Amino acid sequence: MLEVQNTVIEMLKTPQLSSMASITLDGKPWTRYIMIKSDENFNIRSAVNIQSRKVKQIENNPEVHLTFGINDPSDLSKPYVQIQGKAKITTDQTEKNNYWFDMLSYVFSGPEDPNYSVMIIEPYRVEFNKPGAMAPEIWEK
Repeated sequence: MLEVQNTVIEMLKTPQLSSMASITLDGKPWTRYIMIKSDENFNIRSAVNIQSRKVKQIENNPEVHLTFGINDPSDLSKPYVQIQGKAKITTDQTEKNNYWFDMLSYVFSGPEDPNYSVMIIEPYRVEFNKPGAMAPEIWEK
């Protein structure tokens, strides 16, 4: 459903808080909060410290799962989204420059910071959950 893909791309034009699960080196799930943003081609990006555990986990197994959309549990009038995808880490300077936004300065000194890298997630399945709907709308690649 192209409509689901376009809706999610629109939601991710600005950075969104998301939980991301990856698989640890010993095969267990691990979840953490990240900020994500999508480009017009539905590639989702997040800043990542090149020294972090998630880099090693993604290099070992690129499968990730994202959930975002409801940041305030007292307001359930918004949809939430679940995404399955494959992630990769890049230190390409053009990618780092293109993804950079001011909020990252709390963690990194700038786009040239040697610890700053970008995680790129290519979604292959999306579940778009509208409030009150009994089943999600699904997009698959």
